Order: sequence, then structure tokens, then C-alpha cells
Amino acid sequence: MRAVDVIIKKRDKGNLTNEEIRFFIAGITEGTIPDYQVSAWAMAVLLNGMTDQETTDLTLAMADSGETLDLSSIAPVVVDKHSTGGVGDKTTLVVGPIVAACGLPVGKMSGRGLDFSGGTLDKMEAIPGYRVNLSQAEFLSQLKSLGFVLTGQSADLAPADGKLYALRDVTGTVPSLPLIASSVMSKKIAAGAHAIVLDVKVGNGAFMKNLDDARRLAELMVAIGKLSGREVIAVLSDMNQPLGQAVGNALELKEAIETLNGEGPADFLEHCLSIASYMLLLGKKANSLESARKLAEDALNSKSALEKFRQLVIAQGGDVSFVDNPEKLPAAENQLVVNAEQSGYLTQVHAQTIGETAVDLGAGRAKKGDTIDQGVGILVHANVGDYLAKGDPLFTIFSKSSNDSEKAKARLLDTLKWSETKVDPLPLFYEVIGKV
Repeated sequence: MRAVDVIIKKRDKGNLTNEEIRFFIAGITEGTIPDYQVSAWAMAVLLNGMTDQETTDLTLAMADSGETLDLSSIAPVVVDKHSTGGVGDKTTLVVGPIVAACGLPVGKMSGRGLDFSGGTLDKMEAIPGYRVNLSQAEFLSQLKSLGFVLTGQSADLAPADGKLYALRDVTGTVPSLPLIASSVMSKKIAAGAHAIVLDVKVGNGAFMKNLDDARRLAELMVAIGKLSGREVIAVLSDMNQPLGQAVGNALELKEAIETLNGEGPADFLEHCLSIASYMLLLGKKANSLESARKLAEDALNSKSALEKFRQLVIAQGGDVSFVDNPEKLPAAENQLVVNAEQSGYLTQVHAQTIGETAVDLGAGRAKKGDTIDQGVGILVHANVGDYLAKGDPLFTIFSKSSNDSEKAKARLLDTLKWSETKVDPLPLFYEVIGKV
């Protein structure tokens, strides 16, 4: 078999066999297929697409390109969640402890932030000493003893995905739905979870800008899960404005801790309880969404979810006093409250612009390898649909200098849109793909 023949077949809109796909992925992993041929193949996939079966075969081939975890000795069902990325999305920090506190093991391998969306690992590293580089042995041991792990993705899992993504990023082939879906699902399957809830973001602050594209991606990932023997559902959620108030690593961690204490923003709390309920239902800890919701609420109200988060931090070497006293978390000394310069109803609080502004302040990375400032960021005090009088607070900017704050202020005010008449708030969720 030759790589060029596989490329030509896909170029001519043919359906690749499992054997052809595995040959090609093996060549990517081993380095026997050169970058220019991999790039040509990726472009052919972008232009001509793949069937659900082809995408599933691609996903499993990438999952099998490295080590895979077998979690069957841990519990009959281990759950995971994945968000496609958004602004202010610190959901894992609340959902994981809630679900684990209900007795359903959560094995989570997360990533770092890139571009305008934040990364879970960056947020957790605001806690001194917290380790995000657990070995596979440590991952399995902690999952068994504590029922909750939150660490980085092992380089040994789905290595073909890392090599393929690096080429996609520089060849204009990132937007391919089969390549996106197989990238996400290969890592989840390799990590061993039996049931997966996908939180697919939709809007200006997400990779999927419109509902049709998000729905197709969700349907594809759910189909891959079904064909791979996993229980998978996808929730389409709004990302036209930040989730919760906090945007920035330590700020988001503090908001997550406040939420575990029952004091978080209403929209973020509702989002977390909904995702946790789907995880509990999919993991067979409840037989209805209503009973799953009750379990999640009880774990939150009893503070057992907070205690599970404390145990996680201790188990992974973090200083738990930063959880017990979140005011110890880093916070930039230069703080500027931005007030409304007019009265009216907000019709736009642009998530992407807020995320990009936070990155410019130092809360994220423009490229891999950049250092981040844990203490900078933005608190967003108003949402679409809110009425504000002139002088009401809109944002609080946490920055390294007054000059940074003034630049951020101008950009944030410029992105808002107003109406004199009442407008509806944005929905938290649009629909659910897959059966529960």
C-alpha cells in the first residue's frame, strides 16, 4: 500500500477502508509518511469529507496509535466530559467534584488555554503545588482511591493526533469536521472513559459560530461514540457571552470555589448542575434527569462536592488553604471598575472580544509556550437582556498597569450593544444530541 494511493482515493471522493486509514495513521505516528503527504491527505479530507464509519475508523486508529487506558478495574462506569472551549468556561472545576461526590468516578484529562479560550490546567495551577502531570499509574491509583482525577493529557495517549494537529494548524485544515471530531474523541477513547458528555459551544466566543455547524459536529462525535461502544451525548450551549462572571485563571478558580460554596453566579450554577445531571444519568447513577438533578443539588448543598474538590487538591499536591481561603489566590493589584456610560438594555456582550482582551492583559497565550499571569482578567457584571442605568458597573478589569486597564476599557466598551427596548436573555442551552 502507498500513501499516495490513499490520498488520491480521498481526493477523488472515495471512501477509505479501515485498513487504508490504519496504514496512513501508522505512517503519521512512525514518521514514515512525510509531512507534505499528510498535509495533502488532510486537505482532501477537508474538501471531500468522511462518512461516519470512516471518521470512527480514523478515531479508533488514532486512539490505538499509542497507549490506551483500561478503566474497567476502577468501576463499571467511569465518566468524562469535554468542552469544545469557551470564555469563562470553568465548568469542570465544579461539575467534576459534584459528580465524583455522588459516587461516580470522573477521570479527566484536560488541556491548556490557547487563543481566546481558557484552559483548565492553567486555572488549577493558580493553586501552589498542584500537579498537572500525573503518570498513568498515578492517574489510575487516584481514580480508584478518590474517584476523581484532573490532570494533563499524557503524551503517550493518541500521539498521532498531536502530530496531525500540528500540521492541520499550519495548512488551513483545522475546520474539517471529521478531523475535529476524531481529534476530540480519539483522546477521550484512549483515556478509557465509558460514558462521555460533550459540551459543544455555539456562538462568537466558540469555534463553532453557528448552530448548524455545532449540531453537525455534535452528531458526528455522538455517532463515533456509539460506533466505538461508548455512551455519548452532546449538549449544545451558548457562547455568545462569557459563562459566569470571571474571565482569567485565578478569577475563574475563585468563582468555581464560590459556586461549590453555593455562592456562584446563577447562569454558571445552572450550567454546571445541568451538565452534572447528564453525567449522572449517563453514568447510571440515576434513572431520570430529575433524580440526577436532585443528586447533584444535594452534593452541592451538603458541601460534599466542595470536600471532594479539597481532596483532589490535596491528592495532587496543592496547597488546600487556597481553596479554604480563596482570597489568597493571585489578584492583580491594579483594578478598574468600568461603569455604563448610558442607560438601556444590553443586546451584546461579545464573548470573543472579552476573551481576547483577557489574553492581551496576560491571562492567556497568543502561542504555545507563552507564560501567563494568573492574577489578571476581567469580571463581567452584566449579561445580554439586563437593564443598566448610567453609572452601573459593567466590568472590573484586573491588570498589571493602569495603561493596560485603559486599553482594555476602551475595547470592552466598544464591543457592547444597547437597546432602549427590552430584549430577551440568551439561552444557556439549545438542544441535546443523543439518547440518555
